[in-house]
Amino acid sequence: MEHINGNLILIGLMGAGKTTLGKHVAQILGRRFYDSDHEICSSSGVSIPTIFDMEGEQGFRNRESAMLNKLAAERNIVLSTGGGAVLREENRRCLRENGTVVYLHTQPEVLLERTRHDTNRPLLQVEDPLAKLKELYNMRDRIYRETAHIVIESENYQKTVDRLLNALRQTA
Repeated sequence: MEHINGNLILIGLMGAGKTTLGKHVAQILGRRFYDSDHEICSSSGVSIPTIFDMEGEQGFRNRESAMLNKLAAERNIVLSTGGGAVLREENRRCLRENGTVVYLHTQPEVLLERTRHDTNRPLLQVEDPLAKLKELYNMRDRIYRETAHIVIESENYQKTVDRLLNALRQTA
């Protein structure tokens, strides 16, 4: 799989499997893996919920854009982005111009199962997380599809890995 050139960038809603899948695929490809949210936390020294509390979503999005620009400048990496990374046009352009963008498409009901017990997701700390996931899905699905070079259904883990690797082989 070394013949796959450039960065591999994973986008999708929270819980789509970007980080878990990204780490695994990076190992298979022999590449470095970065999670933009993790890198934001490492560089700021605080959690994402803390950034949201202190700076609001706008402050977090500013940090996210700066981090995406920094990471996209790397070569031959696997990058997992935060679910809202595609909200800004500058981010979408940055991602598309610096790698192969893969949208891990997942239905809101599946996302809820995967994120149900995760308190590190500020947007889901609401009365009805499924309604919130459906709202995010309805707002972002079109943007993810427009940004991605490849769309992969993300339900069963191993099938998703296989689909992703097959899709990358076909585009190489």
